[in-house]
Amino acid sequence: MTMIEHQKQVLKGISNSMNKSLFKKELIKSLLWLKGNEQNEFVNWVKRNFYNDFRDVIDKVIYNGFYLAK
Repeated sequence: MTMIEHQKQVLKGISNSMNKSLFKKELIKSLLWLKGNEQNEFVNWVKRNFYNDFRDVIDKVIYNGFYLAK
């Protein structure tokens, strides 16, 4: 299993619990681990799959570059 596929599975599992704090932590970790095209693919996948439930977290982390500061 590739790192991107692993992180997708992690976020899918966390999303079921609706734990925004844990989702944010794992989203940031994923973005720091992935590079280049994998990171872009992952961001698009996250937006498609979780934006309705985690809009505030995704906006803060992805659109405001929150993960870049970590």
